[in-house]
Amino acid sequence: MSKDSIIDKYKRYLILERGLSKNTIDAYLTDLDKLYTFAVSHNLTYKDLTYDLLTEFIAELYDQNIKARSIARTISGIKTFYRFLILDGYIENDPSELLEAPKIGVKLPVVLSINEIDAILGVIDLSTLEGTRNAAIIEVLYSCGLRVSELTGLKFSNLYFEEGFIRVEGKGSKQRLVPISDIAIRKINDYLIYRKQQNVKMGYEDIVFISARGSAISRIMVFHFIKEYVDSAGIKKNVSPHTFRHSFATHLLERGANIRAIQEMLGHEK
Repeated sequence: MSKDSIIDKYKRYLILERGLSKNTIDAYLTDLDKLYTFAVSHNLTYKDLTYDLLTEFIAELYDQNIKARSIARTISGIKTFYRFLILDGYIENDPSELLEAPKIGVKLPVVLSINEIDAILGVIDLSTLEGTRNAAIIEVLYSCGLRVSELTGLKFSNLYFEEGFIRVEGKGSKQRLVPISDIAIRKINDYLIYRKQQNVKMGYEDIVFISARGSAISRIMVFHFIKEYVDSAGIKKNVSPHTFRHSFATHLLERGANIRAIQEMLGHEK
């Protein structure tokens, strides 16, 4: 059955069986369209999305500065949609079952302390290509405050180590210059010793962080290894790539950095 047919049936379900208001239905369908776009970006359909991918989708909403109340509504709509898919026999398992809505008024996502970030980095095996790559990724996410999509698309042609900056290609192809720490530069250089031994697929030669298959590392792969390292470090917080970006901004604020300067480094609209 086509996407439009499923959406039409879902809309009837919301009207006839759930009795929701027109405004709520419109909001649910708008959120569902965003979820569809996200699924397509991973070459998947609604039915293929996993809990981890749904978590990534929600993290991207936080990254867009969407308020907790709107995110709570989006999660409610996602859960309603997947219940509908189960009731109508499209899927057997609900990937949204464990999604938790934010408590209104609570600042999310969580912030990691410096010690917690060090603990996460401390469990990484730096004697391997994968380990040096992942340590560099985490350091860049934190010290530059990048979105995970900006990290996976980072290019050698946008690295200006001598000047201490990287050029970041953000949303809407907008570019910005972001300072990069000496530690992050060192970790990238450590990784590059191993990367030179990789077979890189044609078209990905300028991409910094490469998967074992020789193409750009995926966002979901970054999500997965961060979860593994967080568990290994014994940290109980719900950590995603976005958490490092949020921690970056929070730590700068705590040290007295100018809010407008932080917003510019993060690529936020004025």
